[in-house]
Amino acid sequence: MIGIYLMGFVILTSGVGVLGTAIAYAIRPTEMKLMLMRPLSLAAIFAAICSSSVGLASALRGVAEMGGFGPRGVGPLMAGLSECLIPPFVAFAFLAVAWLLVAVGMRRTA
Repeated sequence: MIGIYLMGFVILTSGVGVLGTAIAYAIRPTEMKLMLMRPLSLAAIFAAICSSSVGLASALRGVAEMGGFGPRGVGPLMAGLSECLIPPFVAFAFLAVAWLLVAVGMRRTA
């Protein structure tokens, strides 16, 4: 359940923060917006790492609650590990698009 909240945090920092600033920069490039992109990108990366770490901890806790690692714990562990890779995927996808938009904005200023 905590994963959905962390995914929302990743989407807010990456999607709204970084992507919104990148769109604004692509439309009307200013040095201030470019300066803002760097710390927002860092925040998105940290949010992705945080969300992934909590997902990993939740997956391992789920296996521990099942009585240890055994044949019954492999499936839930793999499902949990795969789910903890989703927030970084989303964050880095947003970051990739955002920095492409920054490149478009830089091209407009040149």
